[in-house]
Amino acid sequence: MSELHETAMRHALVLAANGPALGVNPQVGCVLLDADGTIVAEGWHRGAGTPHAEVDALSKVADATGLTAVVTLEPCNHTGRTGPCSLALIAAGITTVVYAVSDPGVSSAGGAQTLRDAGVEVEGGVLADEAEEFLRVWLTSARLRRPFVTVKWASTLDGRAAAADGSSQWITGTAARQRVHEQRAASDAILVGTGTVLADDPTLTARGDAGELLEQQPLPVVLGTRPIPGDAKLWDHPRGVLETGSRNLDEVLAWLFEQGIRRAYVEGGPTLASAFIAAGLVDEYLVYLAPKLLGGDRLAVGDLGITSIGEARELHITAVESLGDDILITARPASTPLDHRVSTGSTTER
Repeated sequence: MSELHETAMRHALVLAANGPALGVNPQVGCVLLDADGTIVAEGWHRGAGTPHAEVDALSKVADATGLTAVVTLEPCNHTGRTGPCSLALIAAGITTVVYAVSDPGVSSAGGAQTLRDAGVEVEGGVLADEAEEFLRVWLTSARLRRPFVTVKWASTLDGRAAAADGSSQWITGTAARQRVHEQRAASDAILVGTGTVLADDPTLTARGDAGELLEQQPLPVVLGTRPIPGDAKLWDHPRGVLETGSRNLDEVLAWLFEQGIRRAYVEGGPTLASAFIAAGLVDEYLVYLAPKLLGGDRLAVGDLGITSIGEARELHITAVESLGDDILITARPASTPLDHRVSTGSTTER
């Protein structure tokens, strides 16, 4: 692995961030280098149906013969809304391809081998750790064939999500609540249970400081078998509402994946949060702690089926942030079902 390729890959990762973070498609960046290692063209993927990063970069040079393509994700090997990038690179005369992370899809993977079979020199794994972190949400979803699941809750320092009378507004302050709205907007869907809908009648919208609707809105998804009342505020949500009619989390997540949901934000109260945790389906925790004490039995997390300290769910804290008087802790499971194997039947639409 050359320092030149690493430098080019870092630039490609910066380019990739220009693409949309939500939806079924990964953020991908590409740069083309000449024989001297100079960048002669660059590109990134702008969303479903648009040219892939490699094709975008190729479109900016009159002749790509002999150039090196440095791309953040293994060039795809299937025909979706656009053709295979592997074949586009071969046809353009690219002689070397450098990529960071292998494509996890069965149908879309294999681009590296197609390139090698055509005589193209291929180097994979360049800055793989950085690319894995950058694409963590999308890769987790693609590999597990379910949305990346974030569970959020707000509690007092003694772990209570509500007072004895059930009141919970507002445990946290303005800054923390606004951050929640930003996180909603950064998610494809927001998940709650029917119990939360019946008890709180939430709007589940993403709003700005002045209460205005943000441009990006998560799709409300209600888990459970009880019907949503006809006068519920959710019916006025700009994205509509999805009712799952099921409590089976594995089935619901698989169904949401098929609907194009790649990032799910669970904000449905202790019952739903605990169910996701107990099932081992949480990829990220967002815990808001307020400097208050309530006591009582209104815990933010309920029974997880754990009976001994040795069975405790170990977490790795990745960030701690002060928001006014409150604290936001971001954590990940110390162990994860993510195993980097190619997901059977997985496809990548870019």
